[in-house]
Amino acid sequence: MSDVAGEFKPIDEAWLKGARKRFASPFMGTNYDHIPVDPMMLSHAAISNGHTIREFYENPELGAHCVAAAMESYDLLPITHWYYSLPWLTEIGMEAQYMDWMPPVPKAPLIFDPSQVEELRVPSKEELLKGATLDQLFRSNDYVKKYLPQMFSPIAIATDITGSGAQLVGVDNFIMWTLLEPELAHALVRVYMETAAAGAGLIADRYGDAAITTGSVLGNNDIFSDDTVREFSGKYLNEFVLKCFENGAGPQVFYHLCGNHETDYKVLKEEMAWSPMTIVHVGYQGREVFPSDLLIKEFGGYATCMGTVDTKLMLHGTPEQVYEQAKMQLIKGRDCSSGYILGTACEVPPFTPPENIHALNKAAKDFGTYGTW
Repeated sequence: MSDVAGEFKPIDEAWLKGARKRFASPFMGTNYDHIPVDPMMLSHAAISNGHTIREFYENPELGAHCVAAAMESYDLLPITHWYYSLPWLTEIGMEAQYMDWMPPVPKAPLIFDPSQVEELRVPSKEELLKGATLDQLFRSNDYVKKYLPQMFSPIAIATDITGSGAQLVGVDNFIMWTLLEPELAHALVRVYMETAAAGAGLIADRYGDAAITTGSVLGNNDIFSDDTVREFSGKYLNEFVLKCFENGAGPQVFYHLCGNHETDYKVLKEEMAWSPMTIVHVGYQGREVFPSDLLIKEFGGYATCMGTVDTKLMLHGTPEQVYEQAKMQLIKGRDCSSGYILGTACEVPPFTPPENIHALNKAAKDFGTYGTW
């Protein structure tokens, strides 16, 4: 047994069996137990298990087992996902800088002059296989497959296609380019999208399948108009997912629409590609959490809907406040014909008080237990 695995107690088999049935309910229509809760567990798992955020990202085996342990301790999902912080950007040429108390960040933009854009290219498969993203993801997945096989679920990650392309030149410059040099901005997003789709295929090749995790984060109404979100996010989401399907990834797709999607959810809905195992999650409508009744009205015929509790509330609110907002969202969304999940607006903040996560589960049991409403 590895040193990492020896640090943790075994996952309880009885819990895992029940959690697997509960997790399958929204997709299978089996209505087992209560509505699942997914607070998008990343580095909080390390904090809750006595480790730092830096350790979570520098050691994917440790990070993955921390997630598994947190999933059981909070009674969440029966799967273990570890996310590399800057997927595919280092392969294109950026350098990552690891931080003690936050995820890794780019040391500097890769592009400083428009003339450099034409030098960008999609890395070869051989280059991707030698890169940091697949090294870290393979280490995490191989570890889970060996030591936590019943929680193994490989994923292909491109959490923000538009925002990741923007990192190549810096977000401020990218926003300016969408107005003044749109063809250059498109070139940045395209090289990232094609790189991520090729990487998804390599993950699927190694494990036989890979759930696709993607979304629109920078592409939101706080920054862009609906038409700009369509051009620089929606259309690339569509092409990315279809390329992933062609490369063997899927069929499960998780669309994480983070930030304010007050009106652009309509154009994203028109552009996104769908599969029988799709989850849609929208963070905010203006400054308020995206209402679950609107979420299921717009997306319920296409996908399982994941309702939102404010991450600011998770970090700074009381358990009572978290419980009340979760209750409100559950009541609005629990009748979704294609299944409903209770989540948080983005990654649960690393220093979220544990009692606030427990409050999500209490609300799900009180107002999301099947057969009681």
